[in-house]
Amino acid sequence: MFKINKKVEYALIVLKHFEKNSQNDLVTARMICDQYLTPFDTTSKVMQTMNNYGILESVQGVKGGYKVSANLDKISYLQLCQMIEGKSFVHDCAKVKCSLLESCNIVGPIKRLNESLVDFFSQLTLAQLLSEQSQRPINTNYNSQSEGHHL
Repeated sequence: MFKINKKVEYALIVLKHFEKNSQNDLVTARMICDQYLTPFDTTSKVMQTMNNYGILESVQGVKGGYKVSANLDKISYLQLCQMIEGKSFVHDCAKVKCSLLESCNIVGPIKRLNESLVDFFSQLTLAQLLSEQSQRPINTNYNSQSEGHHL
C-alpha cells in the first residue's frame, strides 16, 4: 500500500484547515497543533517550508501567522510532496541498495507503477484533493491506456 509521509500529512492538515475555514484568516502553527494534535516542531517546520515555496505567506507581528498565498488549483500533489520531502516519494530500484536487484523479476512492473503514480499525482491538484464539493473519486483525466502504462 502507498504510504504518505507524515510531514506531507501535516501539510495537508494545514491546507485543509484553510480550505475549510477562510483562506485569509491568519493561523499559527500552535493553533494547528492544538486543534489537530500534531507535533509543534514538525508542523511549524512544514508551515515554514510551505512559506518558503510560496504556498503560505507569513505575516509578522503579535497577531501574525500564516495565510494561503498560492492558487491551490496550480499546485499538484506531486509538487507538494517534493517540496516537503525534498525528493521523489516513489520507489526507485536503481537508487536503493537492494540485495535482490540483480535477480529481481519485478523491476519493470515497479518502474511502471512508479511512472503511473507520478503521472497521476502530477495531475492531481491540491484544490481537487482538498475539496469538499464531491465525495466521488478524483478525476484527473488520467488515462493509463494512452500513456502506455498497463498495470
